[in-house]
Amino acid sequence: MAFALRVRRALPRRNPFTHAPPAQTRAYTQYLSRPVQIYRSTSTDPYLNLSIEHHLLQRSHPDSTVLFLYTNRPSVVIGRNQNPWLEVNLHQLRQGLPPPPSPPPKGSADDPPSPDSEQEARRTPIALVRRRSGGGTVFHDVGNANWAVICPPAAFDRDRHGEMVARALRALGVAGVRVNERHDIVMDVNDDGHEEEGRAREDGRAGTGSGTFKVSGSAYKLTRTRSLHHGTCLLQSANLGRVSGLLRSPAEGFIKARGVESVRSPIRNVGVGGEVFADAVMREFRRMYGESAGEGGVVVIGEAEALAAEEVVRGVRELRSPDWIFGQTPQFTFSTHPTEEDPRERPPMADFLPYGFRAQFTVRHGEIQSAALAGLEYHDFVDEASQDEILSKALVKQRLHYIKDWRRTLAQASPVPVDADDVGEWLNHMFGIQSASERGEGGTLLSTAEILSYNFAGEIFRAGELRRESIDL
Repeated sequence: MAFALRVRRALPRRNPFTHAPPAQTRAYTQYLSRPVQIYRSTSTDPYLNLSIEHHLLQRSHPDSTVLFLYTNRPSVVIGRNQNPWLEVNLHQLRQGLPPPPSPPPKGSADDPPSPDSEQEARRTPIALVRRRSGGGTVFHDVGNANWAVICPPAAFDRDRHGEMVARALRALGVAGVRVNERHDIVMDVNDDGHEEEGRAREDGRAGTGSGTFKVSGSAYKLTRTRSLHHGTCLLQSANLGRVSGLLRSPAEGFIKARGVESVRSPIRNVGVGGEVFADAVMREFRRMYGESAGEGGVVVIGEAEALAAEEVVRGVRELRSPDWIFGQTPQFTFSTHPTEEDPRERPPMADFLPYGFRAQFTVRHGEIQSAALAGLEYHDFVDEASQDEILSKALVKQRLHYIKDWRRTLAQASPVPVDADDVGEWLNHMFGIQSASERGEGGTLLSTAEILSYNFAGEIFRAGELRRESIDL
């Protein structure tokens, strides 16, 4: 289904791309056939923006070249073949981003006030997204800009459009920017102690520091007729100091994955604004593909226009589905102890766990394929080894992302009473499930999938724009 694109003179405040070039309303199919196209999205919804991007990849003319620019609200975006239990601290993600600290009252001490319950309630949700392209895990927020170039396979080169973005940054005065051997955009910094205002390191402070910092990664999706190269450029993110914690799972030392694991790098803001960056990238794009590129103006896509396309709606529904986010995870093994397949030393186990406790799970597409637990403490005088085996077999076929509380799951799997509280709480922590203290007395039990769906299902259905029933998730 085609959708009309209403081109606006200014974008909503929530998007840092605030002054888009004007153009007239066009039928989407008419524009998709042009040899060179430029699009910008007014939405900050990551599921919607990635679905628009996928629609452009599928429906633009096979010989055309497309530039798409957008920004997302706070999100952790994993690659197509990655493992969220390995790549993401699901506990921190569920907590969201804390609000900026309130200024101290006049005449008070210089120490910042401790966060109160009202501040905690104003935490900003963080979305978890599995994109359709490969590559590693990245953090998005409104201080970043996402760029994507779609072109014919014959014109594809892993560095070609990364170099385009690097030239745009150098034109803005960002020194030391280059594309490295991993096809990422990095910035070489030789800081003599006079740090330029606005540059930020991974600790989130504008301080001093020399070295090579990653400022934009790269990911790709290649089809028979089209090629996609996209990346996220760190511009002025206020959350860099939180990225390392968000992207470090407590289960990391216990998981051996078959999928792609991220390569950690020092990161840094480049210190330019979103609109300035977008203009510079569009200038470089036009230099590469002719000054008439995007002739007639930049096409600005709003949420209502995008969701008028059934293919985009289906894309959003798929990306939001827990069975996509978690169920597409390649096979992995969780083991508390070294094995023949994974002889690594494991992190120290929690002191409160039963002596001799061991656990091993093989999980494929989010479903437990095999389980072996040992060392659990049973209330009755029984053969513990055989009870461990019975309990372990009862866990097979359970879907990890739909487990609401490991304490209850273990208790229900055991044919005799078992002391599962300590082991269950530890497994809750490993797999990002709400702890008993988080839920509170009488709190509702929710699985990881349910919590994420509850937090983010209605984000793009703001009052006055769309009705929730326009897309049934």
